[in-house]
Amino acid sequence: MSWSTADIPDQSGRRALVTGATSGIGYATALELLRHNADVLIAARNPQKAAEAAAGLAKASGKEPDILELDLADLSSVQQAAEQVAKTHDRLDLLVNNAGVMATPYRQTVDGFELQLGTNHLGHFALTARLMPLLRQADQPRVVTVSSFMHKTVRGISKADLTAENGYRKWESYGKSKLANLLFMLELSRRAGDSLVSAGSHPGYASTHLQAAGPELAGRQFQARVFGAATRLVAQSAAAGAWPSLYAATLPELRSGSFVGPGFLGYRGAPRPATPTSVAQDPELAQKLWAWSAEATGVDAF
Repeated sequence: MSWSTADIPDQSGRRALVTGATSGIGYATALELLRHNADVLIAARNPQKAAEAAAGLAKASGKEPDILELDLADLSSVQQAAEQVAKTHDRLDLLVNNAGVMATPYRQTVDGFELQLGTNHLGHFALTARLMPLLRQADQPRVVTVSSFMHKTVRGISKADLTAENGYRKWESYGKSKLANLLFMLELSRRAGDSLVSAGSHPGYASTHLQAAGPELAGRQFQARVFGAATRLVAQSAAAGAWPSLYAATLPELRSGSFVGPGFLGYRGAPRPATPTSVAQDPELAQKLWAWSAEATGVDAF
């Protein structure tokens, strides 16, 4: 299948919110949506970085995005952000759950959850639920949740993983957070039925700041530089890494429950349909995760 950003249809009249849009895949996703005439909100934790990103996006696209302050590791911030969007917008056509952290040293979110699962999954679960009234006002609402091929490295997830009760292994936790993204995406598709398209994507191996962020948090600057240099040598660009997200966000005929990744061995190239692991497609596990997540966040979309 051949696809490029030139195939994105005109997005005029479509309102999108992209999390983690100050750099990397989120920035590239927001940029192409703006270039194709969507109205875009970029959600980010750091106001200064958000302002710098907005300026860069406006210069590159000729269309200025709006800024939304959002910390996915703080459920009160998620609630405040959703309330702010509701004050200024009457609907939301597209939500791209893109932001994430990877292989961080052990940390807790503001609400006491393990940082990676708390940010990558619980924060987006709560955001999607709180924005659901606005999504329901759109004619053809769509939610794209960004996962990773790293979901293949784990065999399951438990309620105890949300708080790392049984110990913490950074790469295992990252894999579980990406598994949670897919379980959530597919369960949202089942629960929403024809009322909403819920799709997933993964960027393959893309060059972003994500690879170096974990070592930086641990104070390992040399390791961060090595990771960054190695990634730049072998990975595809962040812009190419955003193609699966953009394909999932804009292909008119995309079916709910679709999962999209790079075409060449799942690591790089033009997007094509991808297959989640059997664990990620387990509806019983997805229902359990949904219940745990609703209990943890205090909010439920369906």
